[in-house]
Amino acid sequence: MGRAGCYATGPRDWESLRPGQLHRHRRTTDDLRMAWHEIRSRQFWRAMFSELLGTLVLVSVVLGASVPGPGEAPVGPLYPAVAVGVAIVALAHCFGEMSGAQVNPALTLALLATRRLDVLRALVYIAAQCLGACLGAGALYLALPLKTTAEHFVNKVPMQLNAAQALGVEVLCTFQMVFTVFSVEEQRRRENPEPGNLAIGFAHSAGVLLGARFSGGSMNPARSLGPAIVAGFWENHWVYWFGPVIGAILAGVSHDFFFARSASRQKLVACLSCKDIEIVETASMTGSSLSTVTQNAMRAKQGSKQDNN
Repeated sequence: MGRAGCYATGPRDWESLRPGQLHRHRRTTDDLRMAWHEIRSRQFWRAMFSELLGTLVLVSVVLGASVPGPGEAPVGPLYPAVAVGVAIVALAHCFGEMSGAQVNPALTLALLATRRLDVLRALVYIAAQCLGACLGAGALYLALPLKTTAEHFVNKVPMQLNAAQALGVEVLCTFQMVFTVFSVEEQRRRENPEPGNLAIGFAHSAGVLLGARFSGGSMNPARSLGPAIVAGFWENHWVYWFGPVIGAILAGVSHDFFFARSASRQKLVACLSCKDIEIVETASMTGSSLSTVTQNAMRAKQGSKQDNN
């Protein structure tokens, strides 16, 4: 995962720069050069389109499982819970090697907050996820014989609850899901090459089963955005952005800086001060641990080697 930013600017007079300012100015130039190189790469656009297509499939599958057929009674949480779990497992196998099959802006922001993803990719992924969700919701809306989209499409706060209670449920559901994603990723890289997609799928299903009756169990801002645009229903929509994002960031930060085997105070300080995590982690890990070297650190090393050659 890439290092998230801290782009610095400085005066244009290079001779007047202090050593620290000169270092930041050079780092900014290197970051911009790497960002431009990344945008021009085929892998970057494959990853972007995989997020778009993956979110399109996820949203259409979940919504399709949530809408009753003609003459049927409203479905319970079991159908969408099974649908989202199966879809996540399938998408992880399809797009995991391209973009990680994040298909969720909340998860993407958690990866950004823990510096596993750089700013450029995070912004592009979120835009692709939201567009894919809108396309998926729109396609299913056109295919349905009944157009009661606001009743079955949109995540809504029940009459018996208020927005704050629904927000808390979304935070809880998303926390357990994202914490599972981070834990599976750590275990996969350390011990087992199997990506653990079943555990991630089960975590999504558990979140829907827990939250469906209280908030809709969205855990995914894009999943709520697409249907809201199609149905034109925006009441308490903010709950389905703030809740998942807060839960996801809390899960990612608590895992990486407290529960992970490589967690340390130095790692947290390095992240907050925008230093390379690689140096701190390597010094604090045991022989069985795996260093999470950031993509930008690796690219910087490769670039310096090329310059020296």
